[in-house]
This record gives sequence, C-alpha cells and structure tokens, in this order.
Amino acid sequence: MAKILNVFLCVLLSSFAAMSSAQSCNNYTFSGNQIYATCVSLPVLNSYLHWNYHPNGTVDVAFRHTGATTSQWVSWALNVDGSGMIGAQAVVAVTGSTGAVRVYTLAIKGYATGLQESSLSFNVSDMSAERVNGDLVVYASLVLPNGRTRFNHVWQVGLVNNGVPGIQSISRDNRSAVGEVDFITGLAKVSGGGSVGGSRQRQKNTHGVLNAFSWGVLMPIGAMSARYLKVFNVANPAWFYIHAATQTSAYVVGVAGWATGLKLGSQSTGVKYNAHRNIGIILFAFGTLQVLALLLRPKPDNKYRFYWNIYHRGLGYAVIILSVYNVYEGLGILEPEKKWKNAYTGIISSLAVITVLCEALTWFIVSKRKKEEKQAGSNEANGQSAMA
Repeated sequence: MAKILNVFLCVLLSSFAAMSSAQSCNNYTFSGNQIYATCVSLPVLNSYLHWNYHPNGTVDVAFRHTGATTSQWVSWALNVDGSGMIGAQAVVAVTGSTGAVRVYTLAIKGYATGLQESSLSFNVSDMSAERVNGDLVVYASLVLPNGRTRFNHVWQVGLVNNGVPGIQSISRDNRSAVGEVDFITGLAKVSGGGSVGGSRQRQKNTHGVLNAFSWGVLMPIGAMSARYLKVFNVANPAWFYIHAATQTSAYVVGVAGWATGLKLGSQSTGVKYNAHRNIGIILFAFGTLQVLALLLRPKPDNKYRFYWNIYHRGLGYAVIILSVYNVYEGLGILEPEKKWKNAYTGIISSLAVITVLCEALTWFIVSKRKKEEKQAGSNEANGQSAMA
C-alpha cells in the first residue's frame, strides 16, 4: 500500500513541476492585456502558441517567437489536408527596412514558390504583429475549416534581406518545427509522436491526478482503516485518528482538484461534460457533509449515535462508489495513455481484494470473540449456580 501511495505522490509532484516549468507560457503578459485561455510551449525555435477557441468554430491566435531580431521573419501555419510545409497555409510577419512589421497570408504550394503573398482556403482576419521586449508576436483570428478543431501545424523563422524574406534554414530545429494541435483539448503533438501539453491540458492532468488520488484512492483507504482496524483492541483509539486524518487529507486534496475542475469549466465555453461535472458537485457536497458530521459526532452512549452511524456510513459508501465511477468518467474525458487507466484499475482491484480478505478476517475475529464471550458468560453462570 505504501508503494502505491508513493507512486501517486510522485505523479502529483511531477504535475506540479510541469506547471512550474510552463510559467513562461502561462504568465506571459501581452502589451494589450489580451488573455488567452490556452498556450503551448513549442519544442523548437523558441516559440509559443496562445489561443482562445470559440464555440462558433473560430479561434483567436497569438504566435510568439522570443529573441527575434529585426532581420527575421516568422510564420505560423495550418496544414488542413496534409503535414509539413507543402500545403501549409500561413500567417507571415516580416520586418521591413524601416522596422515596421508587415503581416500577410501565404499558401505554400512548393519549396520553390518563395514567400509571396497569397490567399488561404479559410478566412483569416484581424491580422497584426508587434515587437515587445525582444519578442515578435503575430495575431490573427481564424475560421477553422470544415468544422474541425485538430490540425497539423507548422511554424518557421527565417532571415530578411533588405526587407525581402528569404528561405528558412534547413537546420534540425527548422525541420522539426511541425506537429499537431487540438484547439479544444489544448494538446499539441510534435513530430516523432511525442506530445506537448498546453496550459489547459496541464490543468486537466492536474485535476485528474488530484481527484484520482484523493477521492479515488485515499477515501477508500480511509474507510477501510475505520472498518478493519477497530476490530483489533490494540488499535483503539488509534484507528479513529488514522481514519480522520486520512479522510480529512483526502477531502483537502479533493477540494483542490474540484477547484481546478471549476476553473477548467469556466474556461471551456461550449464544452460540457455534464455527468462528470454533476457527480463532482455531489461529491464535494457529500464530502463537506462528512466533515461536518465528524465535528457533530455524538458520544458513544448518546441515543442519537445509532442514527449518526447509519448516516455517516451510508454517505461514506456513497462517496466511495461515486468517486471511483467519476474517476473512470474523467479518464474517459482525458483519454490518457492506456497504462494510466490500467494502473488505476490495478489499484482499485488491489483495494477490493484487500477488502474481501479483511472482511473475512473481521468476521472471523468477531465471531470468535462473541463465541468466547458467550462461553465466558456460560462459565460464569455455571459457577454462580454451583455456589448457590
């Protein structure tokens, strides 16, 4: 069990580390105070992609290249029907001899066509560019073609000679500046099959880890500690403190996970997972009631203790069942690698097996204890009869 908890803690810490490493993407302040819900740190050419996706099929994009010089052009493109440079449809920003930046569109039909302006197969508006503290930022609003949200994309950087953009370098980084982007999920895949999570994807991963660890693992362990430790006399009252500490920790971490879910929901206009959201709200309410129940717990000899026990246990088992179900709902939404779902299934299966074994042991101990108490009572009664 300790090994399982260590694995989840490592995953949790890894997620926080990933969030920390993305600060240059998430916390960037644009000159016009524009706010973009999603950003991706692109793996090569010191570039970042920021965007806001709208339910009407449009997306506002800001492509940012850091460390840009006045002798560079930059571009970002979608390849609607293929991958790589050929067929890519780009927004290009070129710095002229006066230092002004010109923005135009370019459909790349071949390597020898140059960088002359041409129209695209989808609508692009509100194009502009600016230089801010060494960054060259290109803005545009796109009407995504064919109702799609996932595309291959390309980004490039090249040199400008006397105001005329030249062909980009054939360096390894330039050749690797291709990948795939999904404007809804925020997930970007790079060439070679790897992936780069956008800020929203990192938030989703953090949300998933927090909730799977708290509601989906700690809560069941806390319930098991209460049911199976207190059968041992030597564990009294330690079982209660273990149970209370475990469930309180699960609740605190779970509230953090619930809060990330609320933030994701507020940023995902038009994208709703009703079942997952509603169960999450119910879990938060039930968890809060359990915490309050702990504070209002009657003493063992109180006449209401029997009813409190029914309430506390019933609500606790409901929380566990809903928690496990909702973790699988979340895994279905995130669609991570199969190994993560298998890992959680293995953990839950292990806890189920341990529960069955502990249940059998508990019934054995309780039955044996009752039999011994009955035998002791019978012996005491026989002794009293003999004395009479």
